[in-house]
Amino acid sequence: MMNVPLQDRPRERLLRFGPEALALPELLAIFLGTGTKDKSVLILAQELVLKFGGIQGLLDASVEELKEVKGIGEAKAVQLKAVFAVAERAVKSSVQIKPLIQTPEQAYDIARDLIAEQKQEVILVLLRDSRGRMFHHEIVGIGTLSEVLFHPREIFYPAVRHKAFSIIVAHNHPSGDPSPSEPDLELTRTLLHCSRVMSIALEDHLIVTRNAFTSLREIGLLGQRLVYIC
Repeated sequence: MMNVPLQDRPRERLLRFGPEALALPELLAIFLGTGTKDKSVLILAQELVLKFGGIQGLLDASVEELKEVKGIGEAKAVQLKAVFAVAERAVKSSVQIKPLIQTPEQAYDIARDLIAEQKQEVILVLLRDSRGRMFHHEIVGIGTLSEVLFHPREIFYPAVRHKAFSIIVAHNHPSGDPSPSEPDLELTRTLLHCSRVMSIALEDHLIVTRNAFTSLREIGLLGQRLVYIC
């Protein structure tokens, strides 16, 4: 690697252009860190890719098979196998069925499991794609027994980061009463205004308890639709 100009080395290229700009051998070279006295780390990474035929072959390779490449000892083989296992789990997670949310009841079923038992008020955001499927959820605010203080940007930040088509906001009432308070109504109006400015649909705001919920869309604060956009 010392013969490669600094700006062309994988680590520096990743810093300048991001991981998408790097080929698989370059990414492997960064992870491996060093080569041997006979070959650079980039050549070692290229030999790995050639031997196993690409990413799927690398994912399937055992520790013993990885060690067959000269320059890959047991320590590096174990490290490689560990990172490949993480990659496989990430892929499996990403292809899991995303729950379809078309009604307030379906949103409540998800939110109840996530926040209804909380002893403090928390704010949950459910992110949906253009087909109405939830692909991410995140708690963005934690408060007291009776209120949660936050800025609207904290709710919309996950939606922007994950490129959500629409969001459903939910928060719990530890008291067990799902009736909206005046601050709840004001919060919803503020979020609706923000959603219009940002072109990220606010599909609903739910107030959740263990046994009941209130949909602020159903009571008319967000419009009259009873079935969510999908």
